[in-house]
Amino acid sequence: MMAGAAARRVAGSRRAPPSPLQRAAVTGLVFGILGLYLAIVGILAMIHGRAIIVGVLTLGQATLVAIGLGTGAMIVRGDGEHGAWSWSTLLRSLFAGAIAGGVLALLVVAMDALDLRAIFIALSPALFEMLTFDLGLAGGVLVLIGGSAALAALGALLTLGPRAFRRHVLIGCIAVIFFGVFQELIQIMMQYGDIIGAVRETIYTWEGLTPEGAILIFVIATAISLLAARLRGGERSDAETPPAQRRNARIAKAAVAVLLLVLFPLLAGSYIGQVMMLVGLYILMGMGLNLEVGLAGLLDLGFVAFFAVGAYTTALLTADSPHALAAFTAIPSLSYWEAMPIAVLVSVIVGVLFGIPVLGVRGDYLAVATMGLGEIVRVIVQSDAAAPLLAGAQGILQIPKPWLGNIELSDPVDLFYLTLACAAVAAYCAWRLENSRLGRAWMAVRDDEDVAQALGINLVKVKLLAYGLGAAFAGLAGSIFAVMLTSIYPSSFQLLVSINVLALIIVGGMAACPA
Repeated sequence: MMAGAAARRVAGSRRAPPSPLQRAAVTGLVFGILGLYLAIVGILAMIHGRAIIVGVLTLGQATLVAIGLGTGAMIVRGDGEHGAWSWSTLLRSLFAGAIAGGVLALLVVAMDALDLRAIFIALSPALFEMLTFDLGLAGGVLVLIGGSAALAALGALLTLGPRAFRRHVLIGCIAVIFFGVFQELIQIMMQYGDIIGAVRETIYTWEGLTPEGAILIFVIATAISLLAARLRGGERSDAETPPAQRRNARIAKAAVAVLLLVLFPLLAGSYIGQVMMLVGLYILMGMGLNLEVGLAGLLDLGFVAFFAVGAYTTALLTADSPHALAAFTAIPSLSYWEAMPIAVLVSVIVGVLFGIPVLGVRGDYLAVATMGLGEIVRVIVQSDAAAPLLAGAQGILQIPKPWLGNIELSDPVDLFYLTLACAAVAAYCAWRLENSRLGRAWMAVRDDEDVAQALGINLVKVKLLAYGLGAAFAGLAGSIFAVMLTSIYPSSFQLLVSINVLALIIVGGMAACPA
């Protein structure tokens, strides 16, 4: 008897698994609390000012819609493999959605009855109007609860529907949100040409997408998704696709990506061209710093000094300025194509000289030492002693644009293609260096200097080559940077540039040169 009583107590102490209705209630509470948090911290009010479809939908309202849909989708996901269409699933989705909306409805009631702004400043009248949809307290509460329940049911139905259909609809919705959120940037890109301008006026006003434009974008994005699925051979998985077809698909995707990269600035205009050009310059510097940090293990926080050397060398050799070399010597100003290799060579020399004082320094001490050397270069440029040549804080002006035959590369799009070509050549060189004997020596030094030296690697030679070749990439980027601005100043070469380039290769992957 005692054993039976103990067994009953143990069985009674075990909690029964939650019922489907309890899971639905918890899911609704979780999504409702998520919406409550976004409202209290001010995110909903902030993004409500961004219109996606003018007069129809804002980003804040889209967030509320996503919360409702997500509630229903999570109800179906919670059922696991047993998730299938049933009236029970639909009713539980409605129940969970009503709870999620009810949490926000309680916030609305509290905002109407109490002055909560003394505690939560984000609970403003504008947020109250957003949550009630300008219908007043009673109407807003009904819409929040009823609308959230209906959206949860829709989310459950979409989740239970065919996977392909769900994906295509999701892509269309994402496209509408993207074109609505980034409408200023996209409209700037669509100001060139009569045809593109007419398309812009059809789908946009200056506040956001028109309803007609949103429908058009949704239809086009969904059609492209359907066409891409058809070209992939339907819904076959990678395991079902022949290896040759997968390889051809990867090659085709790479070719399309390169084609888009080349043609996009032409279609987008000068602003996007200049942005992409700056990205290309950072890619150039990133590949150079990757030789030092990623392959050789030499942490360099003074890398911006080589960038400055390339820019100032190009400016001194080409500028029509009192501070150019032509003003001090009988040598006439050089063209950009003559000055660029000299700027790269001078950067290499400075990189080698830069590396000599820190040959015996390792680890964090190396980072501090290189940062100090980089600051020394900036101080010299701003000093009164170098002012007659380098112009000090006034900078060097009147740097001419490069000419390619009879064509002046004055537009940012033209300079982007120059940067792209230089980056492609630099990427090839970096890839060859990584797989060369020198690259293997760098990696040996990175892993263990003492063992590398014991194996016969000349540490002085290998380290100086890393500094010199890395500086060549930065000098090339600085040379292009000078002709892009047509003027350079010491303030353009701050320590933050080195930190940004270092962050770039950390995020992108050190010692991962493009092949």
